Amino acid sequence: MIDRKPVKLSDNRVWRLYFGGKLLDEFRGVNGFDGNFPEDWIASVVTANNPERENKPENEGLSKTENGEYLRDIINSAPEMYLSKKHIEKHGENFGVLTKFLDSAERLPIQVHPDKTAAETLFHSDYGKTEAWYILNGRKINGEEPYILLGFKEDVTKDKLKELFDRQDIDTISALMNKITVKPGDVFLIEGGTPHAIGPGCFLIEIQEPTDYTISLEKHNTLGEKMPDFLCHMGLGFDKMFNCFNYIKYSYDEVVKKYKIKPQIIDSNKDFILTQLISYNNTPCFSLRKLDIKKDFVRINPECLPSALVCIDGEGAVNNIEIKKGESMFMPACINSIDFRTSNGFTLIECLPPC
Repeated sequence: MIDRKPVKLSDNRVWRLYFGGKLLDEFRGVNGFDGNFPEDWIASVVTANNPERENKPENEGLSKTENGEYLRDIINSAPEMYLSKKHIEKHGENFGVLTKFLDSAERLPIQVHPDKTAAETLFHSDYGKTEAWYILNGRKINGEEPYILLGFKEDVTKDKLKELFDRQDIDTISALMNKITVKPGDVFLIEGGTPHAIGPGCFLIEIQEPTDYTISLEKHNTLGEKMPDFLCHMGLGFDKMFNCFNYIKYSYDEVVKKYKIKPQIIDSNKDFILTQLISYNNTPCFSLRKLDIKKDFVRINPECLPSALVCIDGEGAVNNIEIKKGESMFMPACINSIDFRTSNGFTLIECLPPC
């Protein structure tokens, strides 16, 4: 008999090319340091695209329970129960979303992800990689406040970008983009096709379509070492990769208006506050909400959608499964009554798949 209860997940650090992770360690109450494990993938049914990593673990990126069982296998054992019949009819037997903790000690490569059309045409995938960022915290790196690069602020053509890429003029590419200082509580939606980079000092939760397609404009890591060509073009080649970019020019005010999302309280009482961070009106790809729980209460889940729950403050229990700051769980679609218990309050981020 399959238990109809939340699936508690273990930590799931993933190797990346860039350095970070110190704030993520400290967020979980341990001594922090920066290294090549700056991300933690939450409720992941996606494997990491790390062909350049030596001795890469099998199924790197897939989430596991505390008993070592893969979430993907649990979902596959009873797809309708875990995902719902409606979800499967529209999106197949796939959770349809990937959530991450991400802590950058350096600027990530300037990159782009395909939108759905480019993903289908170029990668034969049902999913592109639209994503959103909820800023949890930050730190100064070399005296500079945390920032992101988002969208071109100057006129850029495919030929011009390729020319800059061929000679690896990253400083000029950076100068062509909008630089936005970020602070805790900020929310940004990055549509597929939008050039971007997470700057140094950003600690955030990222929610995205469930792929790892990343087109990078940088051929070298921060140590100046040449990286495999695959990490730039993902197998497309150095010509086709530029078909993934949106070359629309945005001023600073335009890009902030388009991509910075204002959180809205959508429900509250003496027991809780529910804040919408990203809604299905912003994108059909996913939804992101924050639930501040002040006292014990029971919530009915009329949507009957699966979700990932991430605790970002305090501790409590969800349907008798304990959870504390830095931990996460997968909530099956079949659970329509959610019992929250707490002594001193806790805060959850709720990550929902495509509508």
